[in-house]
Amino acid sequence: MKMRQLRALCGFILLTLAVLTNARPKAGPEQKCKSGPVDLVFLIDSSRSVRPHEFETMRKFMIDILNTLDIGLNATRVGVVQYSSQVRSEFTLKAHAKLENMVKGINQIIPLAQGTMTGLAIKYVMNEAFTAEAGDRPKVPNVAVIVTDGRPQDRVAEVAAEAREKGIEIYAVGVARADMTSLRAMASPPFEDHVFLVESFDLIHQFGLQFQDKLCGVDLCLESDHSCEHICESSPGSYHCLCLPGYTLNDDGKTCAAIDLCAEGKHDCEQICISSPGSFTCDCSKGYKLHDDKKTCSTIDLCAEGKHDCEQICVSTPGVFTCDCNEGYTLNEDKKTCTPIDLCAEGKHDCEQICISAPGVFTCDCNKGFELNKDKKTCTNMDLCNTVEHGCEHQCVSTPGSYYCICPEGQLLQEDGKSCGTCKSANIDLVLLIDGSKSVRPQNFELVKKFVNQVVDSLDVSAHGTRVGLVQYSSRVRTEFPLNMYHTADEIKAAVMKVEYMEKGTMTGLALKHMLENSFSEAEGARPSGRNIPRVGLVFTDGRSQDDITEYAKKAKEAGITMYAVGVGKAVEDELRVIASEPLEKHFYYTTDFTAISTIAENLKLNVCPEESQGEIEVKDPCACESLVEFQQATMSSLEQITQKLAGMTARLEQLENQLLSRK
Repeated sequence: MKMRQLRALCGFILLTLAVLTNARPKAGPEQKCKSGPVDLVFLIDSSRSVRPHEFETMRKFMIDILNTLDIGLNATRVGVVQYSSQVRSEFTLKAHAKLENMVKGINQIIPLAQGTMTGLAIKYVMNEAFTAEAGDRPKVPNVAVIVTDGRPQDRVAEVAAEAREKGIEIYAVGVARADMTSLRAMASPPFEDHVFLVESFDLIHQFGLQFQDKLCGVDLCLESDHSCEHICESSPGSYHCLCLPGYTLNDDGKTCAAIDLCAEGKHDCEQICISSPGSFTCDCSKGYKLHDDKKTCSTIDLCAEGKHDCEQICVSTPGVFTCDCNEGYTLNEDKKTCTPIDLCAEGKHDCEQICISAPGVFTCDCNKGFELNKDKKTCTNMDLCNTVEHGCEHQCVSTPGSYYCICPEGQLLQEDGKSCGTCKSANIDLVLLIDGSKSVRPQNFELVKKFVNQVVDSLDVSAHGTRVGLVQYSSRVRTEFPLNMYHTADEIKAAVMKVEYMEKGTMTGLALKHMLENSFSEAEGARPSGRNIPRVGLVFTDGRSQDDITEYAKKAKEAGITMYAVGVGKAVEDELRVIASEPLEKHFYYTTDFTAISTIAENLKLNVCPEESQGEIEVKDPCACESLVEFQQATMSSLEQITQKLAGMTARLEQLENQLLSRK
């Protein structure tokens, strides 16, 4: 069909060229008919009614037509079949390629001279003559010329219609006694072009001329107003309209209508069908993409393909996406990034002390020295001395969240942080602050260094025993050596003697600050407070401080540092009392000149290591006033300690009572 359409289209183009050039192909004696390839079969009636001279006229009729045709295997092929009561093929379409051979074959035909079985003959032509085995070519017009002189003795209408449906164009030529009704039943429409009736065989040549004109002389597509909308396809003596690919011929046989396969539902697109004449393409709705099969669609998941800029969560819908945030975060105005919801900063919590924020949630905690209650919100002060087995040999002192042990007068806390003992068996971290101001004078500074070494001699110095650090101060502060530098008394004493005199002012407050923040740090050798190693600070000065000492003297004692204050000459006793720990009589010393400081060193030794000098202690009269005063002071100190313990026990009982009430 496509080849026929192509040929018809070519014919349309040739028609246009012919009209433009006024050129019309004509067939004459000197020119063969150039109708294009045709497969032509003559079906001749050789019944008894056809007389011999009439048969000869019919033989000449066929030869005359052949002489006008372009005979050849690639041009016009001709076959001849005769019939009466039976059918006989004289030669097939492929039998002869030359005109002379066909003429010879026609001249050798011997009539059958029997009945008139025209229907049988048409069936034979349809089933045998126009077959590939007989030489019929595909896409080449099939033309049958039936010549008869009588009424058929069988039925012709049905078999002729079947032949026409198979594409055979039938010309019916009736002679003399032929029946017009039968001729019209056999011929192709239009009848005026395909039915011929002549009075005698002598006039049959008139059909030959007309047939020749139909076959060769006139191209109705070129010469007539065919009214075909798209394509006119000529056939010998006739034409028919065709449509371009993608169009179908309307019932009028001339106009064409686009074949809309989408509208007819003749497609397999999953979503969208886009129609073009006789064809279609598939597409997908917005947010979907076409598969490789060009028919089905799948969702465009921009999130899965990573084609988004969401910081946390990408929510996909076909072809688009939106951003969201994890729990505890809120989406910013850019609709892409997220910010943690800080309930603590927004004040959206009910913690009593500390709020710890996590995105969208919070937890409560307590300050040091407090513990979180069961409601996970409020806090209770921790008095560990009354709640744990602290193991202090003498006295437990509570601090927020911790505690430490202290020992009675004349004893020091041992390395285990719980038991008490003498200097030789006790370990301390001792930092000495010595005044190097210009009022001290160089010769007196040497006496100060000897004073320091006297103190060192009274101690059990080692890496795991007592550690000693030295700081000199004037207008500025200088660490001469930290606690972790030397581990023997000899090393320390040698280092002390090498210390150079600074001179200048007296910034005692600055020295106390340096001692608290630096000298007693673990970085400079102070042992962790959890080990309960006593920390002792000794300040030696000869004059009034040029800065405030109150703040850092107080902070040092609050930090658990036992402070000794030694003053010489112009030292202000009020400042020394502020520096010294309680009781002052045990931690505060003063002398008028530097020559007496060695005596202070001996007295200081009694306080730090009382057991070492027991043999030198003077036995006093217990009834003397001084002895009574000392007894009174000792008794008051003991009562104070008992009172503190009772207060701690009372607080613990109140706490337990509150817990019992809350459980009810």
